[in-house]
Amino acid sequence: MSYHPPSRTRSSNFSGLKLRLIIAAAIVLFSIVSYLAKGQINPVTGEKQRVDDSVSEEIMMGIQAAPQMGQPSRDRQAAAQVREVGARLVNRLDQRLREKRIENPYPFDFHLLADRNTVNAFALPGGQVFITEALFHHLEGHPGRIAGVLGHEIGHVLERHGSERMATGGFIKGLVSAAGVAGGSFETANMAAYAGNFLSMKYGRDAELESDRWGIELMMLAGYSPEHLLTVMDVLEKTSGGGGTPEFMSTHPRPANRREYIQSIIREKFPNGLPSGLH
Repeated sequence: MSYHPPSRTRSSNFSGLKLRLIIAAAIVLFSIVSYLAKGQINPVTGEKQRVDDSVSEEIMMGIQAAPQMGQPSRDRQAAAQVREVGARLVNRLDQRLREKRIENPYPFDFHLLADRNTVNAFALPGGQVFITEALFHHLEGHPGRIAGVLGHEIGHVLERHGSERMATGGFIKGLVSAAGVAGGSFETANMAAYAGNFLSMKYGRDAELESDRWGIELMMLAGYSPEHLLTVMDVLEKTSGGGGTPEFMSTHPRPANRREYIQSIIREKFPNGLPSGLH
């Protein structure tokens, strides 16, 4: 019987795998430690969150980035209405927070953008809130509908979703990198990135529903019927063509599913029906 020495290739492959696993473990450990170090208490909700920036940094970055978001609308009346509805929501919010001895740290500012093609609204971390002329047109200048859109965006700011998502994204990116290193192939790295993308999408969908809840609460505080937010969902569904990307591959829940969620929150808060006097 002849003796065959161990293959150098097999030994080399094992050494390479061992090295990749050590590097991957180091990346995972670094990602976890970095993520855990980003814990802060939300000054409005009192919840502990993992966020990338302090509140003051969010405010500063939002103010600096605001001029880059688009051309301001020349429709002074429409822009004034957006500011008026936004101010009403924030004033009622501040009153409610002061009752709880909480100070709202965000200097909210509301902008109407001269974009007649893109149906959109968004908020930068720190309190800069934007709505396009295209969406404003579909809302038909109705204060309650405008309040639903702005209330939702205010919710994103209060929950610090932007900074939270950046921290989560960095953590997921670290795990994805570790999986790619451990796998040692282009295909493995792609699969890891694909899985990480789905995780990021889930965080995005959860944040949208969380902000819908804020929208309802702020509308009620300001005297607007939360049912106007259902009309906003109709607008979003109509302008998106009622189809598009499947929800599980989107950062936003479908308007139809958001509508169901909004209705469930309204029933939860007002099982005997909405109070009178809302507009």
